[in-house]
Amino acid sequence: MGSKSIAGLAGALIVILLVLSSVFIIPETHRGVVLRFGELIETDIEAGLHFKVPVVDEVRKFDVRLLTTDLPAKQYLTIEKKPLDVDSYVAWHIQDVDQYYRATGGDELRAESLLLSRIDNGLRDEFGVRTMYEVVSGERDELMSMLQSQVNERVREAFGIEVVDIRIKAIELPQSVRENVFRRMATEREKLAQEYRSRGRELAEGIRADADRQRTVVLAEAFAKAEELRGEGDGQAAETYAEAYSSNGEFYSFYRSLEAYRKTFANKDDLMVIDSDSKFLKYLEEPVNTATP
Repeated sequence: MGSKSIAGLAGALIVILLVLSSVFIIPETHRGVVLRFGELIETDIEAGLHFKVPVVDEVRKFDVRLLTTDLPAKQYLTIEKKPLDVDSYVAWHIQDVDQYYRATGGDELRAESLLLSRIDNGLRDEFGVRTMYEVVSGERDELMSMLQSQVNERVREAFGIEVVDIRIKAIELPQSVRENVFRRMATEREKLAQEYRSRGRELAEGIRADADRQRTVVLAEAFAKAEELRGEGDGQAAETYAEAYSSNGEFYSFYRSLEAYRKTFANKDDLMVIDSDSKFLKYLEEPVNTATP
């Protein structure tokens, strides 16, 4: 191969390299800027095939998709001066490539640092004017909406960034405060349990007293009924005795005397000393003729 052929190939190779170095492609998910000797000459270059001056121009590409950045967990004070550990994240994207590059130099880490600083200040301000209940549940959505709006006003013009969403993932009490809260909750629950026990004992005493009263009333009514029935029985017995005596007085007297003898001389060892003229011995001395005349 001659020197002319080698020179031709070298020239063709140089031309190809120059053509390749003058062409650049911006992906669909990115936007670009062109720098010439470090000076910004073209910004917000959209996706597609583009040309630049070889060697002299430099192309920088930036992802304009939605990005999510976790904020480091930090502690904020509420209006009640109560500390809360807050874990949050932010969703954002590059809105103005020109302003983004001028403010951050195209450094994504710097952009995140500037953005997180604004959000940190915003969270501190919003927590500082709200109570613990409001930031935990009562006004949490309103707090996030206001914070997003305020941060957007600060970073859109300053950094060319739009904040799409700011969300709190978790709000927790610091460990030392959490232990105190748990102890206080346990004390309150124990106090409530004692109140329930006292109320239960009071109700139990009332129930027992009412049961004792009802028992006393029932026993009194039963005793009164028994006495009434006993009186009626004694009355009927007296009437029966009276009828028996009136129908045959002599026999009734004899029968009652025999009953008295049986009870008096129930045991062989029983001994009674009385006058022989006593009426008690009437039927022992004179047999009674109970036959009907």
